[in-house]
Amino acid sequence: MVILDFFKNALNLKNISRQGWIDKLSMEHPESVADHSYSMAIMGMVISDLENYDSEKMLKMILLHDLAESKIGDYTPQQISKENKITIENNAYNEIIDTLPDSIKLQYGTIWEEYQNQESPESIIVHQIDKLEMVLQAKMYQKRGASLEAVESFFKSAESEITHPKLKELFDQIVLD
Repeated sequence: MVILDFFKNALNLKNISRQGWIDKLSMEHPESVADHSYSMAIMGMVISDLENYDSEKMLKMILLHDLAESKIGDYTPQQISKENKITIENNAYNEIIDTLPDSIKLQYGTIWEEYQNQESPESIIVHQIDKLEMVLQAKMYQKRGASLEAVESFFKSAESEITHPKLKELFDQIVLD
């Protein structure tokens, strides 16, 4: 059954390490992309409910946003240009959802495009939750022994991209913690 191929791709996210932690913190066993997506889903659920976003759309968007990495791995901005990353991710994503029945393939394709293009309130907040989750994870790694200097680049890269008042407040709490 072709749906099984989709599930296998999703399952493979457990085996893909988040590359930024390897590159910048020299971690041997960082969180996986699946770990990251789960944390984002919890954050997205709460923020969506507090701020009255479309929770179903946000959760689907979060669960799908890094799915392409199951095929291509997790590239950092230092490894590949933004344009190339988008092309490679789009190709991998389309290959993955092609295994699904048409009845949901179109829906997941639309959610992906909306996320990529940041064309809805949900897609804009999901991008910011992605950054907030990264900051929270960086802070956790700092508390486990990573130096402030090592995690500071994660804080700085997220600071300008987090603009939602509630997320900005959470960002400030995380950094000051």
